[in-house]
Amino acid sequence: MAYIERSAEEAVRRAAREFPIVALTGPRQSGKTTLLQHLFGRSHGYRSLELPDVRAAAASDPRGFLALNPPPVIFDEIQHAPGLLPYIKEAVDARRNRSGQFILSGSQNLLVAQGVTESLAGRVAVLKLLPLSYREIAGLPNAPLPWEPGRKARREPMAPRDLWLSFLRGGYPELVANPGRDLSLWHASYVQTYLERDVRSLRQVGDLSQFQIFLRALAAHAAQLLNLASLSRDLGVAVNTVKAWLSVLEATYQVIVLRPYYGNVGKRLVKTPKLYFADLGTLCYLAGLKDPDHAMAGPMGGALFENAVLIEVLRALTHRGQEPQVYFWRTAAGVEVDFVVDAGETLVPIEVKLSTTPNPAMASGINAFKSDFGDRVAKGYIVHPGDTSLPLGPNTLALPFGTL
Repeated sequence: MAYIERSAEEAVRRAAREFPIVALTGPRQSGKTTLLQHLFGRSHGYRSLELPDVRAAAASDPRGFLALNPPPVIFDEIQHAPGLLPYIKEAVDARRNRSGQFILSGSQNLLVAQGVTESLAGRVAVLKLLPLSYREIAGLPNAPLPWEPGRKARREPMAPRDLWLSFLRGGYPELVANPGRDLSLWHASYVQTYLERDVRSLRQVGDLSQFQIFLRALAAHAAQLLNLASLSRDLGVAVNTVKAWLSVLEATYQVIVLRPYYGNVGKRLVKTPKLYFADLGTLCYLAGLKDPDHAMAGPMGGALFENAVLIEVLRALTHRGQEPQVYFWRTAAGVEVDFVVDAGETLVPIEVKLSTTPNPAMASGINAFKSDFGDRVAKGYIVHPGDTSLPLGPNTLALPFGTL
């Protein structure tokens, strides 16, 4: 399989130059091992901790294991051997001035973060690798977002059927590099592997079949306000159980919980959030969508397209080593903006429309947001699946998804 250049390469290289330990987390099959071996395969040893015998050796004699696998070394799936972390800290402290000694990967953020907090604070750079963005698939991994400096000639928009077929495929590298694969079979296998390996290892989940029903229920509510009480009633389980299951999905990078934007930061944490999936292919599989025409024209078309825009922005920012500050905005009167990107000095409003014919009326939410938050609001964007870029007033630009 040909290597696909990733936006995260520079952030990982920079971290390895500055920290003795680099931890790269992200969902299973997002390309973490491939990226690390591409960057460090010649300079570092490699050991996967997913294999039971290797895991047992690391647990029974961690000092001996490190002696057999000295730095510089890559330890893959470190969450399987959290007991190694204090000994890695000990080895690093003995040679604190050396950078890039240990490169760790993990597909469970909860376990990795806990171990990092307890054992490696101040010694480790933690980065995330998500599935492929469209800019990576197009061979433009470092292309800036529309509101960022350095934006050059726009890319050509995708034909509608190709765009929706790409949504069904999703961004996992194996499917992108092998477009002839059976998408439904691959995603079914992925979900089953995810349930058996990642979910089973987390104590909050007991009944895997009920958890899978929960997954499909979430897929049906993608891009909507997250009503935990309603979900718990529909599934016949306690609200606290639903909260615990949702935390598992967040910890393993399967869903994104998006908070509302308020000028008062404290309010963002307590108001009702919206739910999205971290990969469109997973979402389409769980929603039972197999045909691009059905996905485009069906009842979930708007939710899928909105989800696609969000994860493209999140992947572009995350792969640079940033922590994306993305929200949605909604007033009590029902005026809303799908996404608000806090770009530091400016707020960038983004509306997502399924219509291929943008018109000025679509900018009403962006205009209201501009009215409320004033000069800090930058130019807004109406992202649509068509092929037309055009201004929709002084503050808004219509932009095809393929050029995002």
